[in-house]
Amino acid sequence: MPPYQEKFPKGTRIRIASRADLDKQRSEWKYHHPITEEHLRHAGSSSTVKSVDFYHGGDALYTLEEAPQLLWHEFSLERAE
Repeated sequence: MPPYQEKFPKGTRIRIASRADLDKQRSEWKYHHPITEEHLRHAGSSSTVKSVDFYHGGDALYTLEEAPQLLWHEFSLERAE
């Protein structure tokens, strides 16, 4: 995606990655907003994008309706069917 362009606009229904995928991302991601145990508790669940913000450099960070206290990386989400 181009910088400062979200893949999932506000209101989009998404599914959070599986526990295995989040664990893999957690071990590989070494930058801002690391994946935490709290993120892992939501693995595989569905939600709605509440808002989208951008980290310096253009990485989209999502707030979800069902987990509003967490910020989610785009690579941790997929569009729900």
